[in-house]
This record gives sequence, C-alpha cells and structure tokens, in this order.
Amino acid sequence: MVTLEQIVKELKEYDGEEIKIMEVCGTHTSSIFKNGIRSLISPKIKLISGPGCPVCVTPSVYVDKLVELSLKPSHCVLTFGDMMKVKGNQGSLTEAVAKGGRVRVLYSPLDSLTAAQEDPDTQYVFAAVGFETTTPIYGLLLDEILKKNLSNLKLLTSLKTITPALEYICENEKGIDAFIAPGHVSVIIGSQSYEALAEKYGKPFVVAGFGGEHILAAIYEILLQLRDGRHQVKNMYVSAVSQEGNPQALSVINQYFETKEDFWRGIGVIPQSSLGLKSAYQQFDAGSSFIEYREELPKGCRCTDVILGRITPVECPLFGGSCTPLNAVGPCMVSTEGVCGIWYKNRG
Repeated sequence: MVTLEQIVKELKEYDGEEIKIMEVCGTHTSSIFKNGIRSLISPKIKLISGPGCPVCVTPSVYVDKLVELSLKPSHCVLTFGDMMKVKGNQGSLTEAVAKGGRVRVLYSPLDSLTAAQEDPDTQYVFAAVGFETTTPIYGLLLDEILKKNLSNLKLLTSLKTITPALEYICENEKGIDAFIAPGHVSVIIGSQSYEALAEKYGKPFVVAGFGGEHILAAIYEILLQLRDGRHQVKNMYVSAVSQEGNPQALSVINQYFETKEDFWRGIGVIPQSSLGLKSAYQQFDAGSSFIEYREELPKGCRCTDVILGRITPVECPLFGGSCTPLNAVGPCMVSTEGVCGIWYKNRG
C-alpha cells in the first residue's frame, strides 16, 4: 500500500504535462489552503475552483424578490446569515432592513416553524437556498408545515443541482482534466451520479473527504488515472458516501421537488439544474418562478471566469481592492463558501 509520504513525493516531483483539476466544493477549497496543499504538489498540477457556493450563483432577481417581500406589510423574510449581504438589482437584505424591511436570521429552517406559530398574523418566507445537501431539510420543513396546518410560512426557492452544472463545465470549458467531486453533495446523491459524466467526457471524477490527506490522495488518484488513460469515478470518501447516495434524503426530495431550468449567476441558464416545488405544493411557494433571467455582473467583476476555472481570484482586477468581504462587488466574495471570499481570507 502506498504511503502518504510516497504520495506527497510523487505529487511534488511530477514533471509531466500540466494538469488542471477542479475542486467543486468550497469546503475543499478552504481545506486546500488550510493544509498548504499547493506547496506540497508540483506547480504543474493546477488546482482551480468551481461553482460550489449556492449563494454565489443565486440570481439577482431572487435577491430582489426577497427584498420586495421583506418590505411588504405583514411579511418577514427568514434566512441564513450569508444571504444578508448578497446584492440584487434593488440592493441587499441588509439594506432592506435599513429601509424598514423585516428580516430574521435563523440557524435552522426548522426554527421558522416556531416563528410562524407564535405570530400567525405575519406571512413568513424562508429563503431556501442551497444544493442537494440542504434540500432534504426543506422537505422535512414542508412535512411539518403540513402537519401543523400552517398557512403563514412559505418558501422562496433557489435550490441548485450540481451535476448539470458540471456537465455545462465539461461541455464548455475544455482545459479541465479532472474533478474532485463535492463531498457533502455526494453524501446525498451518491458517487454513481458522476458516472455518466466521466464516461461521456473522458474525465476522472474522484469523491474526496475534507482532510489534507484526503485531498492529496484524491489528486494522486487523478494523476494515476490520467497517466493510465483512465476516466473513472472513484469514491475515496466511503465513510460518508455510498454509490447510491442517501435513499431517505432522496425520497424526501422526490416527494416535494421536481427539476427545472434555472439561472446560475455568472454562468447563465442551465437546463434541469434546479429543484422547484411540485405543483401539488405550490401553495407553499412565495413566487419562485422568475421570467427575467438576463443580468450582468458589476463592471470589472470576473466572477464568471473564476467559477468556471478560467482564472484564479487574484487575477480579477477588483480582488482585494474595491472588492472585499466587507464591500463585496461580485457574488463570489459575499459568502464564506465563495471562492473569492476563501482566497481573500487566505491571501497571506
């Protein structure tokens, strides 16, 4: 069995053709910095980040709808903290509060049940943003809404699915050789979800955990596959990820949600890349269908190039200057899981 020392030695001494590996998950990006992974591998192995932050790819029109609802009489928006500073065309939720809007930051969607029960005269709207990782909890929330017969709690959804985005990248970005698949999402959808992509596009997909040794092992597995001309799905996070995923979580998703076309901020419309409430549960939707998809990033912002792996954040002219976490110009700087936010935090 190969040791960690041998893996590091081979990765450090690699001197073949340049390899570009995209890690999709923001937690992987953070771990790469935390563990100094780039200093342990050859400069010919390039690690680039993908669209792994759901807040960052949420469209402006969604934020505008939240702002509108927060300012509406007898309404209150419930959200996680990382959505507060995301700017739409009409400002952010933080700015809406300054104008008198009602917004409450919660730590769990299930906390919204208490708010709705204690204040039946207010229409509460939960900002349901996320990937497949968080979608099951919104299904469980709907379970409780139905059981408690609550009419004053609805969802505004921006729930993305990761494999259509990966297919978009494989189809349109030709310089990426392999992917470190997202660990958290893979717990839900299973490693088999990447098999069709690996076969169609001839690229390795390796599911990895979040420790430094896990990421190094994943890079090494990719190196071996590329050297041997293979393109397989390899699950190296077997303690949490199975081939078929989490059947209970998938059952909850399938009960309440169906796939639909959606807009990814910085990328554009991706077919079948989102989960919206089924028609049978539309009474719990606060208006999640948006007709207007066109939008442009702020002038000078290169978030599109960042999340598609064309450049690193430091190559954006706004990074660390006019664009910082306290004054985020582009969506990638807003969230702690955003690529630019992570790079800024670790810029030293």
